[in-house]
Amino acid sequence: MWLASGRKRMLRSSFAALWIVLCGPVPAQELTVATWGGAYEAAQRQAVFAPFTEATGRKVAAVQYDGTVAALRERGGPEGWDVIDMLADQARVACAEGLLLRLDAPSLVGRAAMEDFSPRASTRCAIPQNVYARVMAYDERAFPGIKPTRIRDFFDTAGFPGKRAIQRSPDGILEWALLAEGVPPEQVYGLLSTDRGLRLAFRTLDTIRADIIWWDDPAEPGQMLAERRAVMASGFNGRFFDMATRDAAPVNIVWDGRIIGTEVWAIPATTDRAQAARDFLAFALRPASMARFSELIPYGPTRKSAFAQIGLNPVTGVPMRVHLPNAPQHAGRALIRDSAWNAHTRDLRQRRFEAWLDQEE
Repeated sequence: MWLASGRKRMLRSSFAALWIVLCGPVPAQELTVATWGGAYEAAQRQAVFAPFTEATGRKVAAVQYDGTVAALRERGGPEGWDVIDMLADQARVACAEGLLLRLDAPSLVGRAAMEDFSPRASTRCAIPQNVYARVMAYDERAFPGIKPTRIRDFFDTAGFPGKRAIQRSPDGILEWALLAEGVPPEQVYGLLSTDRGLRLAFRTLDTIRADIIWWDDPAEPGQMLAERRAVMASGFNGRFFDMATRDAAPVNIVWDGRIIGTEVWAIPATTDRAQAARDFLAFALRPASMARFSELIPYGPTRKSAFAQIGLNPVTGVPMRVHLPNAPQHAGRALIRDSAWNAHTRDLRQRRFEAWLDQEE
């Protein structure tokens, strides 16, 4: 009996060993992250994706999308998206449609860490990861004497003549129009929620109608400045930073009136790797991960504790903290983009904007 049972154990062990040799260890499944491409994605790969793979053995594949809820709705399931990088207002819309999983932020980052997030807190389906800013920039060659220093100068074509490059969208420019009229930042969204506020914004926009050239691609405003097609432009701080540092273009940022927006991490409801996606979020939301990202591209961390860890850009040696939109040393007014307001008023603002555009035809 003992000999028979011992022989069986030996056979089982031999089969198990043979199975391991033939099959090898089961590899961890690859996570698919939907993000924005370009220099932004390159910074994510270096600061977050590669360190996550090194720490966990789980590879990360990136897919590019246009930031819309429609893309999540149409591509998220078929393409197997596990994590998505979104604008905060788009995440609110996607969450309301049931396209995102609900997240327990305290369980991911720790309950004590929740007070470390600023300027936005987590919502039901999204956790803030970095902040960017829509800013005004100008061509230094156009103004050899007095320089633009405030958002009101964007609308002053007498003092600062020349073309203004503006995104063909109501986003940002309506807020700037009210700031230029002296409306305090904390009252802008309340006033834009009224017909009176919208009429005031469009009346201010009328003052520069003849001097507007429109852009659609975020890469365009910096190029328009560099090529002297415009003297001032609205755009995103990271793009203008690249123009000034990488391309040595004579482009300068005005921080007054900057509109600070928030990027969030979320998990599509269609993923079948939810726990691995949560593990990725927990890693990406560490202060050290945020600091590495901000050293590569000028988007600020959403955790206050990450600021102290931000040093020099590893390629250029540029000190990065001063170039972040939420850096405490920036002067001038800042407006925190209201993601809930933007989500709820998008259609109304677009209709009013298109009606205003039709008036010039």
